[in-house]
Amino acid sequence: MKFATTTLVFVVSALLALGLVMLYSATMFHGGSGFWISQLIWCGIGLVMCLSIAMADYRLLKNISVPALVLALLLLGAVMIPGIGLERNGARRWLQLPGTTFQPSEFAKLAVIIALAHYGDRKGRQMDTIRYGLLIPGTVLSLFLGLIFLEPDWGATALLATVCGLMLILAGTKLWHMAPPVLVFGAVGGYLLSQNPVRLNRVTSWLDPEGTKQGVGYQAWQSLIALGSGGTTGLGLGNGRQKLGFVPEHQTDFIFSVIGEELGLVATVAIVIGFILFVVCGTFIAMRARDFFGYLLASGLTLLVGIQAFINIGVVTGTLPNKGLPLPFISRGGTNLIAMLFCVGVLLSVARFAGREERSKSVAAGDSGGYSPFGAET
Repeated sequence: MKFATTTLVFVVSALLALGLVMLYSATMFHGGSGFWISQLIWCGIGLVMCLSIAMADYRLLKNISVPALVLALLLLGAVMIPGIGLERNGARRWLQLPGTTFQPSEFAKLAVIIALAHYGDRKGRQMDTIRYGLLIPGTVLSLFLGLIFLEPDWGATALLATVCGLMLILAGTKLWHMAPPVLVFGAVGGYLLSQNPVRLNRVTSWLDPEGTKQGVGYQAWQSLIALGSGGTTGLGLGNGRQKLGFVPEHQTDFIFSVIGEELGLVATVAIVIGFILFVVCGTFIAMRARDFFGYLLASGLTLLVGIQAFINIGVVTGTLPNKGLPLPFISRGGTNLIAMLFCVGVLLSVARFAGREERSKSVAAGDSGGYSPFGAET
C-alpha cells in the first residue's frame, strides 16, 4: 500500500507542478499573470484540503452524503435562475462568488459519487434487484444528469453517467438490468444530438477535420498543428506559437496541445503514463479498502479522474469529438482543481485506514514480517 500511495502522491505532485509551469507559459503573452496567481492560490487551498481529508477518516463522508446531495441539487437549480447563474457562450454553468466563480457541476459529481457509494454499501446484496440496483439510484441520478445536461454541459453529463454506471456495476447491479436504460439514453442522446446543430457540427468536424479546419473544426485542427510542431522534444518551454491566439481555450481544455508543442512527445507520453499510474494506484487502493464503502468510493473517484483525463487527451489529439472537459491537475480552473485534489485526499484516506487494518491483522496473526497483499477485505 505504501508504494501505491507514494506513487500516487508523486504523480499528482508532478502533474500539479507541470500545470503551473505550463499555465504560466500559456498565458505569458496575454497578460495572464492573474490567471497564474489565481491558479496558484487555488492549488494551495486544494493541497491543504487534500491533506486534511487524507488525515481524516473517509467513513465520515457517510454522514454528509445526503446533505451534500441536497446542496448539490440546490446549487444546480440556482445556476438556471437568471440573475444568479452566470451565462457564458450560451451556457449557464457558474455561480458568482466574491472575486471568483464556482461551477456547481464539479461539486455535484463528488456529491453523487459519495452518495452512490454510501447507497451501495447500505443495500449490499439487494443491489442485484431491479428496484434497489437500478430504479432508485437511476431516478436520483437522472435528476442530476438532467440538470447538468440543461446547462448545457454534455461532456460533464456523459462523464458522470459513465462513472456512476460503472459504480453501479461494481456495487452489484446486474448488467442485463442496465442494458435497456443505456440503450434508451443512447437513442435519446443521438436524437438530441441530431437536433443540436452546434454539437452535431463538432461530430462532423471530428469526422472530417481537414475539411472543416477553417470553420467549426478550427480549434481541433490548430491543436493538431501544435502537437505536430513539437515533434519529439518540443520547441522549448515558452517557444510555442499556437498559444498566440491560434488555439482557443489553450490554457484550459486544450493546454495539452501547448505541452505537446513546447515539450514534445516525451512530455505528452509522460502525462499519459502519469494518469495510467494514477488509475492503477487508485484501483489498488480500492481493492485493498477495509470496507465496501471505501471500495466503491475509491473506485468512483479514480474513475472520475481517469476518464476525464483520457477524454480531454482524446479530444486534443483528435481521437474524440470536442467535449469541453479540463485536464485534471493541469488545466486552468479553480473549481475543477479543488475537486480533483479532493479525490486524491479521499484516496489517501482510504489507503491509510486500509493500511491500519492490514497491520492489525498481521499483529493478530503473529506475523512480524509483513502482510499479504490480498489480506484486506473488499
